[in-house]
Amino acid sequence: MFRSGFVSVIGRPNVGKSTLTNSLIGEKLSIISSKPQTTRNTIKAIINTSDSQIIVIDTPGIHKPKNKLGEYMVRIAEGTLNEVDIVLFIVEATDKEPGAGDIYIAEQLKAVKTPVILIINKIDLIRKEELLETIRNFSQLADFTAVVPISAATGEGTDIVVDEIKKLLPEGPRYFPYDIITDQAERMLAAELIREKILELVSEEVPHGTGVEIITFREREGRDLIDIEANIYCERESHKGIIIGKQGAMLKKIGSLARIEME
Repeated sequence: MFRSGFVSVIGRPNVGKSTLTNSLIGEKLSIISSKPQTTRNTIKAIINTSDSQIIVIDTPGIHKPKNKLGEYMVRIAEGTLNEVDIVLFIVEATDKEPGAGDIYIAEQLKAVKTPVILIINKIDLIRKEELLETIRNFSQLADFTAVVPISAATGEGTDIVVDEIKKLLPEGPRYFPYDIITDQAERMLAAELIREKILELVSEEVPHGTGVEIITFREREGRDLIDIEANIYCERESHKGIIIGKQGAMLKKIGSLARIEME
């Protein structure tokens, strides 16, 4: 029997949701940054096996919003909970016990009927003898279908995550061809990688109010290359100079690092 379904990845900002999505698929589809709230698009990663297809939706972090952008991103995240087959709730092992943000999300989960798997991430950053107590503390948050300790960064335990998901998948069709790993266009992935490098490189003076638009995306004639031209949009005029840098140095660095990721 073939099984398939949709899985939502939720958690506080910056707990490793995008890292887990990338680790499960084996490719970089979601941007990763030390700054929270970097994921804006519900990028679908598609995990194909011989007897199942898992479609992972990577959502922005659920948190108490502080502004209109935050409210919008939280609505996207919360709106997925009743529309998917399985929810992966990610917390950090380094926290040792639930914080206010984890408790807030757990309260939202009590209102949904979707099975929830608790993922305790970043176990590579704690001592093994601390793990059992950490699992016990977080397991009390809600009635979880399963609890899986992992390290999304190293890949430890991610195979168990896939196994637990497959146990809960309903019978269904293969929604996407076997060789497809995302439903996002290459243009969008290119824009996301450029935005990731902006978040990595610019100072704290430039917040999340930046956007990237791909203007041209075309193959170079006679070469195995793609020429990409992009516009970067800023909320404030003052941010332009920071992103461009002295004599264009920062902009050049952003482009170079994004190019390496794309290749």
